[in-house]
Amino acid sequence: MLMIVVSMLLILAVAGLVVTFVAYPHRGQQVPQLPWLGDAMTRAAQRTPTIRSEDDVPAGRR
Repeated sequence: MLMIVVSMLLILAVAGLVVTFVAYPHRGQQVPQLPWLGDAMTRAAQRTPTIRSEDDVPAGRR
């Protein structure tokens, strides 16, 4: 029973971070009450590898 409660709390925390990221730093805004959290999320998002769309690739490299 304790393992289920801990797992659910962890899932809710991760879901809360995802919702916060989509609501603020992903759109270029600061998190109102926790600016350090927004800064950390922005730095983490900049470090992760992304797939570039064809519009971002120079014409000579297609």
